[in-house]
Amino acid sequence: MKKDADGFNARAEELLERYAGLVYRLAFARIRRRDAADDIFQEVFLRYVAKGPDFESEEHARAWFCRVTVNCANSYWRNPFRRRTEPLEAAEHLPAPETAESGLDACLDRLFPELRVVVHLYYYEGYSTPEIAGLLGKKESAVRMRLMRVRRQLRDYLEEGGDSCV
Repeated sequence: MKKDADGFNARAEELLERYAGLVYRLAFARIRRRDAADDIFQEVFLRYVAKGPDFESEEHARAWFCRVTVNCANSYWRNPFRRRTEPLEAAEHLPAPETAESGLDACLDRLFPELRVVVHLYYYEGYSTPEIAGLLGKKESAVRMRLMRVRRQLRDYLEEGGDSCV
């Protein structure tokens, strides 16, 4: 039995090294907060250790990690603690937030999370629209529509001279 555990641990370390960047970048693209991305990253790999799935191929492993990351990010927003609101007066004593970065990053930060994750998977991870549709459980036409909306918003931003973002 120890041999199986050692084999699993070696495989888990290999997968951690291979997919750590992908999982963290995808979580951050969805949430845009480092602390939340760290939590999601940890949750994804804890789920891998708990379930110990056998992957048929590297594509299957990559798709599993993407899907679980997106699911964990979606769960992050469903948590009632994150949805609660406070009166505006309660924030009077807080310092003003730092100004957002200018340029493309600032524009991407203002996109809805559903659009950001599609942009990240398409442009940064190199997935095709059918692959993204499968990972997100959406129709391919919905993925293409989201990409079209993002391109339109970015084009409008660039045509306006980049002074204000979407």
